[in-house]
Amino acid sequence: MDRVPILKIGDILLVSIQGDLDDHAVLTLQEDLADRVVATSAVGVIIDITAVEIVDSFVGRMLSTIAGMARMLDAETIVVGMRPAVAITLVELGLSLGGLRTALDLEKGIALLGRHARGAADELSPVGP
Repeated sequence: MDRVPILKIGDILLVSIQGDLDDHAVLTLQEDLADRVVATSAVGVIIDITAVEIVDSFVGRMLSTIAGMARMLDAETIVVGMRPAVAITLVELGLSLGGLRTALDLEKGIALLGRHARGAADELSPVGP
């Protein structure tokens, strides 16, 4: 499989997974995404898995690893477009994807990241006169 495209939308990076990823493609995606988060100072990463029909523990671990890596680089990760069957499979595999936030679709994912960014800005804002 070729490289997974990483698109920049404002201060958010969008990764759209269009099919099954082999080990090499996942490692390449992780490296490419880490580089892009740093290069663009992205505050968020959205991983769109709308086209993913089947998941296994490898895919679950990949999502968790990417989210952890992005978090270490100060970017929040949201997974969007999860099908009900995918969610059921992840639960049955015992993969809770701790620390990974989800949204039903891209629009809701972007809104969720916007709320996260505003909350972080409020925490940094000075208080008082």
